[in-house]
Amino acid sequence: MEESYEISDPRVLKVVAHPLRVRLLGLLRGDGPATASELGRVVGESSGSTSYHLRELAKYGFIEEDPARRDGRERRWRARHRYTSWDDLRMSATPEGVEAVRIMHRRQVEALARAVEEYDDSSWSDDWVEVAGLSDHLVSLPPAGLRELDKRIDDLVREVVERHAGALDAAPVHLWAGGFPRAAREEGDSR
Repeated sequence: MEESYEISDPRVLKVVAHPLRVRLLGLLRGDGPATASELGRVVGESSGSTSYHLRELAKYGFIEEDPARRDGRERRWRARHRYTSWDDLRMSATPEGVEAVRIMHRRQVEALARAVEEYDDSSWSDDWVEVAGLSDHLVSLPPAGLRELDKRIDDLVREVVERHAGALDAAPVHLWAGGFPRAAREEGDSR
């Protein structure tokens, strides 16, 4: 699997921004190869609907048939990349790009909300319950500071994942990081 799919075309970003498609792609990335029927059961959709959306994801290079795991009757699909990324500045050059990025940000928030809803601390050990959760910070940073923080978070995630690779008590963990400037409410708006 490749590391990242760098998208520069807003039309391609809008393809994956569809609520069902982004969810199917997330399932293939997180849970591995699956058929349309298997995915349909997970998301509560018909295999016909999931098949259509899987073909659209394949058409734009997000997923592919899994040659190692052929099913006699139905295609098995797998993700081609671990991540999807895009340059917000480049995307914001067109109204279509601005819209695509806004939609993707909403999908990311929906995924976060789904993960929080699905988390049930009664089914996890005390060690997991103690560390699971969210935090938020309201800080004052210039764009360069937020860029630095974003890069350091990415580097730290990679470092910690590598250090704990193969740990017997490891489990898949959802991680989100984001930063958005907040509109100033006073005179002297620095935007």
